[in-house]
Amino acid sequence: MKIAIPKEQRPDELRVAATPESVKKLIGLGFDVAVERGAGAGAMFADEAYAEAGAALAEDAATLLADADIVLKVQRPLDGADGGADEIALMKEGAILIGNLAALSNPGQAAAYAERKIDAFALELLPRITRAQSMDVLSSQSNLVGYRAVIDAAAEFGRAFPMMMTAAGTVAPARVLILGAGVAGLQAIATAKRLGAVVSAFDVRPVAKEQVESLGATFIEVESEESESAETTGGYAREMGEDYKRRQTELVHNQIKKADIAISTALIPGKPAPLLITEAMVEDMKPGSVIVDLAVEQGGNCALSSLGEIVVAHGVTIVGHANVGSRIATDTSALYARNLVNFLTPLIDPESKAMKIDWEDEIIQGTLLTRDGAVVHAALKGEGG
Repeated sequence: MKIAIPKEQRPDELRVAATPESVKKLIGLGFDVAVERGAGAGAMFADEAYAEAGAALAEDAATLLADADIVLKVQRPLDGADGGADEIALMKEGAILIGNLAALSNPGQAAAYAERKIDAFALELLPRITRAQSMDVLSSQSNLVGYRAVIDAAAEFGRAFPMMMTAAGTVAPARVLILGAGVAGLQAIATAKRLGAVVSAFDVRPVAKEQVESLGATFIEVESEESESAETTGGYAREMGEDYKRRQTELVHNQIKKADIAISTALIPGKPAPLLITEAMVEDMKPGSVIVDLAVEQGGNCALSSLGEIVVAHGVTIVGHANVGSRIATDTSALYARNLVNFLTPLIDPESKAMKIDWEDEIIQGTLLTRDGAVVHAALKGEGG
């Protein structure tokens, strides 16, 4: 069977779904692998390195996808409405598509996969079970995104992070507030602490307290009975009620006044990002403060953030970089490629080297969007999940 690795076509995307290292592993599983020329350039993986690893090089996406049995993508493919080449139309009927397909935010695209009879797997929908941890693309990418957010904040901040005691006087440490203590938030805490900042963090989930404090940060929380149900069965934050949101706003406002840097990471799967930082809060921040909004692609946690831009409002620099994962593309690509290898490995019969998918497996059912020309995922059929 042939695996195809096309060059990503969406704006600001520098990552690639396979590295020379992962190509070797895929070939070891029994696949033939073809890579579109230039696919790895944005992540600093040369065509020659793919060829040395055993991959064939295709001149363009049309040639690459025409006979591919499995297509590995970082982001969802372009369709006719996106401009540019219609990548879905280039895939052959019956192909398997695997990637971070943003299925809940773009439910209509599943119908296009079904019409083309593509069996599509959305890895962002992986169930949060122990067996799936090595396949978890959200965690692998968010980890590095959280790190990069602190680096971006430091680049915009006009002061030092750590306390420095010099003959000329003492430099006070930066105060960093992390909003959302998921994977990205926890890595942001760890990185800011390494740089010497005083760090505090907020999360609606009480379970995050132990993790935050274990990294040396102060946990701030809204004391409410509603907090007990703040986490979904999948481990994500649940949207809270109006009274909780009001109290949360008051708490965050009081905390952000003291902060030099705020990094917001709060997301709710399939919904717009919650508004955590209002314009009034920005006005009350100290001049020269920095906000990094990691949720800007889903509407933003800050009322004044702008997708793909760095703006200054009320003396505060607000960073809204698009696709932060691509800002550290070599490492995010390497981790993502390993996630894909780990997802594919159990689907291969070790003796025959043929695909042998257990359609009743929890991981398969959790990620499968379309099969045999039909949309099958419960969340896309209005059945919850």
